[in-house]
Amino acid sequence: MGTDDIQKKLPGKQLFVALMGFTCLLMAGVILLLWWAQNTGLSGIHPLLPKVTGIVLGIVAGAILLGTFLLVMTTMLGKDILFTRILRGTVIKLLLPAIEFLGKVLGIPRDTIRQSFIAMNNSLVLSQRLSIKPDRLLILLPHCIQLFDCEIKVTGDINKCLRCGRCDINGLADLAKKYGIDISVATGGTLARKVITEKRPKLVIAVACEGDLTSGIKDCYPLPVLGILNERPFGPCFNTRVETQKIDEALKEVMG
Repeated sequence: MGTDDIQKKLPGKQLFVALMGFTCLLMAGVILLLWWAQNTGLSGIHPLLPKVTGIVLGIVAGAILLGTFLLVMTTMLGKDILFTRILRGTVIKLLLPAIEFLGKVLGIPRDTIRQSFIAMNNSLVLSQRLSIKPDRLLILLPHCIQLFDCEIKVTGDINKCLRCGRCDINGLADLAKKYGIDISVATGGTLARKVITEKRPKLVIAVACEGDLTSGIKDCYPLPVLGILNERPFGPCFNTRVETQKIDEALKEVMG
């Protein structure tokens, strides 16, 4: 099972790539437009100032366009071309807020953009062709994966699960045991960060909704996170589901 197979099971990344390209072109255009608009005023201060400013702004605009090109090629080819880790940070920290704003202007639902962002992030992480030992991996689950009325709460210790099979905790716990991987259930972002700090993994496979995954990917950077969207047949944060096979496939990718 290859990288493309995993990506087909996740929301498409094409939307985010398109919005990212448009946003970066817009940013580069605005930078050059500002230089052109202020060109006359700068020449009044010093005759060389417009030229120097133009060179600096041109380099910035060129870097934006080059970074966009590298991101698109990395995503298309599924291979780490150049500076993938740094570029992923640029997408997470800088471009995502701008793209969400652009999506709002264009009438694109925020969750749709976040789904595409998660797929894009996964593509960049997998492009690094990581080969990580099982004891340095962490599977992080939301507490809503467990049945709401279950009397045995597995938060903090998934081994408490009685394996009744009524929710996906059973299969996920078996999967973690099979590969010898840590698996934790968190009730929120604060506990999730605490678990990551304590266990110090080299990669996290996280299951959650669009909002929590997006926040988690941002908070954890530069730690790579593969996001798996949960299923919500009963609505958000209540008896959610996840396909164990998706996590199994992702594990096989990052474990080489």
